Amino acid sequence: MTESFRRSGEYEHPQQGDESGYVQGNEQQPAYPQQQHASSPVNPEWPPPPAHRPAEPVAVEPGTTVWPGAGSGQGGDGGQGGGAFGGHPEPAAASTAVLTAEPVPPTHHTPKKRAKGPLALLAAVAIVAAAIGGGTAYGIQELTGNDTVSSSTSTSVVPTADKGTVAGVAKAVSPSIVEITASSNAGEATGSGVIITSDGEIITNNHVISGASSIKVQLSNGKSYTASVVGTDSAKDLALIKLEDAPSGLTVATLGDSSGVQVGDEVVAIGSPEGLTGTVTSGIVSALNRDVTVSTDESQGQQQGGGSGQWPFEFGGQQFNGDTGSSTTTYKALQTDASLNPGNSGGALIDMNGNIIGINSAMYSAADATSSSSAGSVGLGFAIPINTVKSDLATLRAGGSDS
Repeated sequence: MTESFRRSGEYEHPQQGDESGYVQGNEQQPAYPQQQHASSPVNPEWPPPPAHRPAEPVAVEPGTTVWPGAGSGQGGDGGQGGGAFGGHPEPAAASTAVLTAEPVPPTHHTPKKRAKGPLALLAAVAIVAAAIGGGTAYGIQELTGNDTVSSSTSTSVVPTADKGTVAGVAKAVSPSIVEITASSNAGEATGSGVIITSDGEIITNNHVISGASSIKVQLSNGKSYTASVVGTDSAKDLALIKLEDAPSGLTVATLGDSSGVQVGDEVVAIGSPEGLTGTVTSGIVSALNRDVTVSTDESQGQQQGGGSGQWPFEFGGQQFNGDTGSSTTTYKALQTDASLNPGNSGGALIDMNGNIIGINSAMYSAADATSSSSAGSVGLGFAIPINTVKSDLATLRAGGSDS
């Protein structure tokens, strides 16, 4: 047996040719066998040999990873590891482990290096934050259906490309607005109406059709149809008429929610002032819950719609546009500065999502106006809230409160 030591503190290195340090003939032996010799007894003062041969200096080449070890194990290709790296031994304490990466074959395109450490983390956080912010904004925009958010409803009738524009509202809603001509012994009254069902139901003001012997309705496409009265409610100044032989493909208006309307909301008014079918004006909601008083007398209603073209009503203890008579009713109205003129009565007040939030019913004109030619809007118009209309539909369909 080869001597494992020569003198105190000096150890013999194992033979070259095997990185494990186990070589003796054809058999593998420990690099440091138990140090015993018949002629050279072990000096008890000598320190015991290390469990493994001392680490030798390591030359680091490009592509080589070096770290200090802290364990033991066996490894190799397909071997078992006693440490954290399966297939490779975990280096012993105070030793250095070396892993040499296999050379990467050259390619035509050099891959881009990824950002390391804090820079990569910051970039990732920025991207995620932007995505969340954009997603939140987009989610809000899609829920409201509008860039100009209206408080009345989240339903959008206006196409995405035309959101928040008067033109978009007009294009979407105008086909639902009609011109109404009511004929009676007193003459003809012109007003407007809103299609609310596909079979031809139309909501309008009671004073537009009261006392009429015949009713004609002109659609936005210019075609005219005869209509009959379904029910009236003079206390709310509402009436429901229906087209006879209604055509298919009618555009039905979307009724909104007037309880959410706020002062300052943008609105659009569509009607037929002075017989100008499909006239569009715009403005804002000027006030809420205005007490407006109108006549319930049938003959007075005929005068409101015909002759002078005025809509007599009371507001704030004063009468405007003529005498309302002795038989009147009062309702809570939305006030708007959107221009309303004779013929707008019964038409639609619309939010910027294209939903009907009111039925236009009264307007204030110059105090000395005595004819339709001199009357005109001064920015004080009133509309019956659409929630009042919706709550009265069942009564109107049953013939109305006046039947």
